[in-house]
Amino acid sequence: MSFSANVKEELAQKLPDARHCRIAETAAILSFCGKVAIDADDRCRVIVSTENASVARKYFTLLQKTFNIKTDIIRRQNPYLRRSPVYLVTVAQDESARRLLLGTKLMRNDGQVEEDISAVRSLVIQNSCCKRAFLRGAFLAAGSISDPERFYHFEIACLTQEKADRIREVIAAFDIEARIVARKKYYVVYVKDGSRISDLLNVMEAPQAMMEFENIRIMREMRGSVNRKVNCETANIQKTVSAAVKQIDDITLIRDLMGFGGLPESLAQIARLRLEKPEATLTELGESLDPPVGKSGVNHRLRKLSNLAEDLREKCGSERPENRPEK
Repeated sequence: MSFSANVKEELAQKLPDARHCRIAETAAILSFCGKVAIDADDRCRVIVSTENASVARKYFTLLQKTFNIKTDIIRRQNPYLRRSPVYLVTVAQDESARRLLLGTKLMRNDGQVEEDISAVRSLVIQNSCCKRAFLRGAFLAAGSISDPERFYHFEIACLTQEKADRIREVIAAFDIEARIVARKKYYVVYVKDGSRISDLLNVMEAPQAMMEFENIRIMREMRGSVNRKVNCETANIQKTVSAAVKQIDDITLIRDLMGFGGLPESLAQIARLRLEKPEATLTELGESLDPPVGKSGVNHRLRKLSNLAEDLREKCGSERPENRPEK
């Protein structure tokens, strides 16, 4: 199974002890993947549709343990995705359906039932524990999380802006910042920061998934740190080699055009040493001098030789003496 499916499987097995938390989780599932069907006689049915079997089982258990409502799970083939079946959990009796909606505070104030179930103004998530349960139910119904081996991404898809704002508020209650983006007909609440996603898994009470996520995140960060250090070392080596090549090129030009006899002894000494030790670092060159010279002193002398070489190039009009035009 995918990492997201594993997370949902773990969350589906979590059944809150407190009835108010079970109500909050049921309200979230109903709000995100449920609907109400009302017939001509004003009788209503509550239908939850999901492609995840663990979500259907969790909702089925919540109905039984919290509202003493017994129903069946019907498995149907999705007409659009042949390989993905749809699981339907229907509360068919009008009295049970209304009791369910009343218990989850998903009915209007006047007692009327609407076909669009929304927990935007629900009173079932006043407590912190209920917010955890509500967020867990919303993720089970409409959420997903990417494989942390590839990238970090947590999201919950909402059909309305109001629902998205509500989910973001619930997440913010745990000091976690989430954002909203419009994607086709959905408003997607998402988090991309690895540490915040780990916090969300903890908030939803998925300790096994959180530990797996953290282990992968630590390994990724270690690999990233090693790669950055290797890249930095490689860049430094390339920079050192390029500088040495340029220094040797300048010194060779000076030697061929004017020789080292006219140079101050300090510059002549470092020039000869650089030609003898083309792969040596500035520190190693300084230690080979008599008396030894620090890195900055070696760099200062080589810079003087470079300036002298540039002056010679300007006078000769070429980078190599052999490339000068014949007189």
